[in-house]
Amino acid sequence: MEMESPSYQKQSLFARVWSSIKASPKKIKSEPVYDNFGVTAMWAVMTVVVVFEFSVGATFGKGLNRALATLVAGALGVGANHLASLSGQIGEPILLAIFVFLQAAASTFLRFFPKIKARYDYGMLIFILTFSLISVSGFRDDEIIGTAQKRLSTVFIGGLACVIISILVCPVWAGEDLHNLIALNMEKLGNFLEGFGDEYFGRGEEEEGCKEDRSFIEGYKSVLNSKSSEETLANFARWEPGHGRFKFRHPWKYYLKIGSLTRQCACRIEALNGYLEADIQGKPEIRSRIRVTCTEMCLESGKALKELALAVKNMTKPLSADSHIENSKSASKNLNTMLQSGLCEDADILDLIPVATVASLLIDIVNCTEEIAESVQKLASMAGFASVEPTVSPEQPQTGQPETSKTQDKVDLPHVVVTVREPTQENENSLESRNGMVRQMES
Repeated sequence: MEMESPSYQKQSLFARVWSSIKASPKKIKSEPVYDNFGVTAMWAVMTVVVVFEFSVGATFGKGLNRALATLVAGALGVGANHLASLSGQIGEPILLAIFVFLQAAASTFLRFFPKIKARYDYGMLIFILTFSLISVSGFRDDEIIGTAQKRLSTVFIGGLACVIISILVCPVWAGEDLHNLIALNMEKLGNFLEGFGDEYFGRGEEEEGCKEDRSFIEGYKSVLNSKSSEETLANFARWEPGHGRFKFRHPWKYYLKIGSLTRQCACRIEALNGYLEADIQGKPEIRSRIRVTCTEMCLESGKALKELALAVKNMTKPLSADSHIENSKSASKNLNTMLQSGLCEDADILDLIPVATVASLLIDIVNCTEEIAESVQKLASMAGFASVEPTVSPEQPQTGQPETSKTQDKVDLPHVVVTVREPTQENENSLESRNGMVRQMES
């Protein structure tokens, strides 16, 4: 045994790896799988238990992290063991300890970076584990190449089984969940704004009836706590291949920007909701002066958000939301003018503050709605949403809409068809008789 070890060590590392890879097909044909892998077959079971997740993106992410980390760490572990063996029996364990310490320290330090931790944290853990296992086990085992190859093969088998099952058997796509979540959050904000005007300014009228249907008031609160869910779904969606309506390299990261703007709008709605149950409401006379303008702002902003949510859900360009945004902006300018001119000169300042605060919050919400619309427009251009021209029927009134809208030239206006017939002999005779009668009357 002592005579064989020096000659075995003289073989080049590349020759040992190549001979092991070349002999793998013969081993698989001649020996059963459980005899070929042995105890290392448990790594396939461990991979399935750890890698398999609820969504396709999460399974893909963990599978690729584990496979790449095992491959890189196994190669580096074999190389580290080979370098340590060149230093002799005394220096080999010392160099192995140094290599293990350096890679563990470097990997742990890289895990503190937010971007690496979000996507590659699991891979860094597997890298530390595999490198330590391969390099240290090679100190007492001469078959280090076989150990690394068996571990990589079993991990690949387990990961491939997880990926195939997650895609073929009732797949759950994280990207689709993120897409629907963003649309649902905007719809909840739109429902609140549509009902806030009547709820706040019509407090004294049918108060008991208003208390029965207040479900829209509580819907926006889930939007405030949606950041972690959106970031998790976006991270998983970036690992997923193209599927359904979502192409490869879909701009999932831009969904986070829309979600951030939606939460900013929800924070202002949270402050606005506090005035529904506040003790100091202001005099009804003061609120009645801005009731029409504020109600119009709420309705138009709510309709705009719901149109944007519908456009995102159906993956169409939100052309119909522009008119609502323009109407809310014009109402916001009118309200701003009213606030600058003074609502009531003889009123107490304590009665003016609640009403003015609600008005200023509504103006801020209109600005947030415009920013959300711009972000959705950019997402539509980046993702290639379908263009759907809005149809306008002749019965719908067109008054109240600004003529300087950017999308006015894209709206299909009602068409009037004029049919011109060729003049006949009878028509010419009747026309001459009519002209003669007109001349007689003038004379």
